[in-house]
Amino acid sequence: MTITPTFGSKRHQSLVLRSSILSRLLLLALTIVWRTLLTPYDTSAPLNPSCLAHHHDPPPILFPSVASAVERGVVWDSVHFLRIAHCGYEYEQSYAFLPLLPLTISFLSRTVFAPLVPLIGYRAVLGLSGYVINNVAFVFAAIYFYKLSVIILKDSDSALRASILFCFNPASVFYSAIYSESLYALFSIGGIYHLVTGGNSIAVLLLALSSCARSNGVLNAGYFCFQTLHRAYDAVFVKKHAYLAVQVLISGALRCICIFTPFIAFQAYGYYNICLGHSIDEMSPWCKARLPLLYNYIQSHYWGVGFLRYFQLKQLPNFLLASPILSLALCSIVYYAKSRPEIFFSLGFLASVEEKNSSAVLFSLETVQRSSIARFPDKSSSKIQGHHNLRQRKHMTRGDPVALPLENDSLAKLGYLTVSCLPFILQLAFMAATAFFVMHVQVATRFLSASPPLYWFASNLMVQRRRWAYLIWAYSAAYILLGSLLFSNFYPFT
Repeated sequence: MTITPTFGSKRHQSLVLRSSILSRLLLLALTIVWRTLLTPYDTSAPLNPSCLAHHHDPPPILFPSVASAVERGVVWDSVHFLRIAHCGYEYEQSYAFLPLLPLTISFLSRTVFAPLVPLIGYRAVLGLSGYVINNVAFVFAAIYFYKLSVIILKDSDSALRASILFCFNPASVFYSAIYSESLYALFSIGGIYHLVTGGNSIAVLLLALSSCARSNGVLNAGYFCFQTLHRAYDAVFVKKHAYLAVQVLISGALRCICIFTPFIAFQAYGYYNICLGHSIDEMSPWCKARLPLLYNYIQSHYWGVGFLRYFQLKQLPNFLLASPILSLALCSIVYYAKSRPEIFFSLGFLASVEEKNSSAVLFSLETVQRSSIARFPDKSSSKIQGHHNLRQRKHMTRGDPVALPLENDSLAKLGYLTVSCLPFILQLAFMAATAFFVMHVQVATRFLSASPPLYWFASNLMVQRRRWAYLIWAYSAAYILLGSLLFSNFYPFT
C-alpha cells in the first residue's frame, strides 16, 4: 500500500505550514508576556561595547524604545552571534560559534533591513535580522520534515503527526531565538530529503551548509557513508564488479569531504588568525598541538566539555532536565533494535531485496533493476517498470512527497520500523551517547531536537498507546512554557 494522493499530501503540507507559523507566533507571544511580567535575572543584555577594531559613538536613533525592546531579547549565545555579525571573530572563545548564522545576519542587516538602522540602530537591526532568519528557516525546515517523513514512513498520517510534533518540539524557544538550530535543521533535514529522492548534488550542498551552521553537521556525512557502503557491497557481492565498487567508494568519499570542508576551513581560519604571526611563547596551547583543533580546545578549556567531566553530583538537576529527551531517544533506539535485530545489528545488510527496493536510493539503485528483471524477464516488461520508476522520480522532482512503491502490503505497515529509518537511528544513537557522556547534558534537549527518529517514534507511540500521546504533548507544552519563561529572562535553560 502506497500513500500517493497529491491532494492529501498538499492538504497536509498546508496544515504543517500553518502549524509551523502558529508555533512561531506562540513563542513570540509567550516571550513578550514573560518579559513583561518578570524581571530578567541578568540585565546586561542591552550593553553593547564597541568593536575592538573600530571605536565610534553610535548615531542617535528615532525609536530608542523599540531598539531597547529588541535588544533585551539578545540573551545567552545570541550575544555571541550578534557580536560576531557586527565585529567579526575578536576573541578565541568566539570561534565556538560557526559562521553561517552571523554571516546571514550581517548580510540581511546590510541589505534588506539597512533602511531601519537610522530608526532603531544597527544592533537592533542585527537582532531583528536574526529573528527573521531563524523563524523563516524553521518554517521551511518543517515543510522539509514532512516531505522526508512521508518518504521514510510511507504513511502521510504518521508523517503529519510527527511534523506537528516537530513544530511544537520541546526546544522550540531556540528555533525562534538567535541561535543556529533553525538553520541547521533546515539544511540537514533538507539535505537528507534531497539525498533520499536522488538529488545527490544539492544534498551535498545543503549538508555542507549544515556543517557551517553547527559542528554536529559533519555527522550528516554518515548518511553518505551508509549509502556508499551498501552500494559498494552491492557492486562487489551482487554485480561482481570490483572496479565499480572503487568508483562508488571514491564518489562517496568525495561527498563526505565536501560536507566536512566548511568546518575544516573554519578551523584553518581560526589557526590563521590566532596562531600565525606569534612567537611560540605567545601562542595558545592548542596552536602547538600536532593536530591543532580550535573547536575541541575551546569546548574543553572554556566550557569544561569532555568525557564524563559533567558527571558530578551538583549537575544532577541538569541530568533531570535532559532526562525526557534522552529517555525518548533511548526508547526509540531500543524499540527499533528489539523489533528488528537482524536489520539493526547488521546495519541493514540483511534486509530483504524487496524492502531495500522501497529505499533504493539509500541502498542501491541497482536493486530496483534486479527486482524488475526478476519479475519481468522480457525486455518490454522491463521498459514498463523502468518507465514507472522514472515517473516516480519525476513526481519527486516536482516536489510531491511520494513514497516509492512497495511490493508487499506488510512492508508498507512497518512505518517507523522500516529499513529506511536505520541510518537516522544510528546517527541518533551516536548523538545521544555524545550528549550524555561528553557534553553539558542539559544541551541534549536542543542538540537532539532536529533528529527525525524522535518524532517518528513518538508518532508511532501515540497511535499504539493513546495515553502516551497526552504525556508527549504535556512534555512539549511544559518545555515550551518553561523555556520561553526562563530563556527570555536570562535564566538557565538547556
